[in-house]
Amino acid sequence: MSLLEFKHVAFSVADKNILSDISVSAEAGDFISVVGPSGSGKSTFLKLCSDLISPTKGEIFYDGKNFMDYSPVELRKEIGYCFQIPHLFGSTVMDNIKFPYAIRKKKPDMERIKSLFDQFRMSDDYLNRDVENLSGGEKQRLSLIRSMLFMPKILLLDEVTSALDVDNTLLVEDIIASVNASGTTILWITHSPEQSRKYANKILTIEEGRVKSFEEVAK
Repeated sequence: MSLLEFKHVAFSVADKNILSDISVSAEAGDFISVVGPSGSGKSTFLKLCSDLISPTKGEIFYDGKNFMDYSPVELRKEIGYCFQIPHLFGSTVMDNIKFPYAIRKKKPDMERIKSLFDQFRMSDDYLNRDVENLSGGEKQRLSLIRSMLFMPKILLLDEVTSALDVDNTLLVEDIIASVNASGTTILWITHSPEQSRKYANKILTIEEGRVKSFEEVAK
């Protein structure tokens, strides 16, 4: 049984078709690179995967159940989404780190928090920093840490290394590969041909709102 499945999904806005007849599935443990030209509908596809928007037509299933049978909060605990331009909350980095704990009514696990900051080569000092003063790359890494505090079953990544230098890009790639090896399913939008094939076992190509191809990567 597929972990995530689209059946003839379409999405339109004001009579403009953004996605049409999308039928694809992701198995548990997949690492899927999502590629295609700018404006082809890739980010819309990830928003549908995370229930941020609802399909105009068709159905989406998670773990064998229709998205409609879950509450949005349930789904977003299971399916994490990191935007290319991160959506940060409150004033400080700690405000963002507390959020996943707050919605679960749990006390922040400082050992877990510090471990993740260490993995991303960010010091504890970041916790007290104002989010407005962070660079684009720092915001992207913070968004990843926030999503990984409670590891989701599926992690959706929208060009999350676009603002990073080479060293930090390699670091993030290695961390995501490790997360995938531990069992989390990855769907990653990238415009880098090298990055798209580096760790993925499948490549989904979307062009003009339709699936052009969905193929396994030869290793």
